[in-house]
Amino acid sequence: MKLPPVSKLSFEAALAELEAIVRSLESGNIPLENAITQFERGAALEAHCRTHLEDARLRIEQITSTDSVAPFAHG
Repeated sequence: MKLPPVSKLSFEAALAELEAIVRSLESGNIPLENAITQFERGAALEAHCRTHLEDARLRIEQITSTDSVAPFAHG
């Protein structure tokens, strides 16, 4: 089964896949080559999740900046 490109995954899907990879690697029950492949995919998923979180943080900062909320602060 071919996995979808990391860049096409939502944050939630990427995080769920990353968690599954971590569980698999922690089990120690996979061959070394598979572990390396999973680790590579996990690194890409982690970077993808980090990007999503940074984007969300920036959006929240924009929403909560004093310029954005000033018209409502005196209401």
